[in-house]
Amino acid sequence: MPKTIRELADELKVSKQTIQYHYQRLPTKNRQKDSQGTNMISLTAERIIRDKVAKPLVAKNQQTGSKKTTKTSKKNNELIATLRREIEDLKSQRDKQLATKDQQISSKDRQIDHLTKLIDQQQQLQLTTVAENHQLKEHVLSLSDLLKASNIGKEQQENTRNTINRNDKIENQEKNADKFGNRQNKMHKNIFNKNWWRFW
Repeated sequence: MPKTIRELADELKVSKQTIQYHYQRLPTKNRQKDSQGTNMISLTAERIIRDKVAKPLVAKNQQTGSKKTTKTSKKNNELIATLRREIEDLKSQRDKQLATKDQQISSKDRQIDHLTKLIDQQQQLQLTTVAENHQLKEHVLSLSDLLKASNIGKEQQENTRNTINRNDKIENQEKNADKFGNRQNKMHKNIFNKNWWRFW
């Protein structure tokens, strides 16, 4: 709960001017005013001011050699020492954890880099395979076209051969028919000639 400058001065057993001096040097965000315009000290501002006021008091007490060290200040010192040790332990644990995390992150980064390279290699291999497949398809298509053309050529050659063979057969048949016809004519003439001489 916010306090006024007078309340904090009474609590710390210092003058109001001392608190006012330290309050004026606080960052703007730590200075507050209530609805009537009175300066109010927040908990954060109070801690800052306490630290600044308490240090000179401790130094002053040490310089004057005052033996007014009370049990509460001893307890506070012990508490502060314990808290400092705990803070150091926590810092040490934090540093170890951060080092472990850094190693893990570094390891993960290496794994990610390795996997990225593998993915790149796989993609390149896939692209190469696709290109090779495309070339093979084109080659197969050209061979298929050549085979078709070859088959058409063979069919044409076969048709030509068949036509030639048919023509040859027809010619042979015609020649045979001519020979047969010539033989028959000769025989007929011979018969006719023989028959004609008989009449004389």
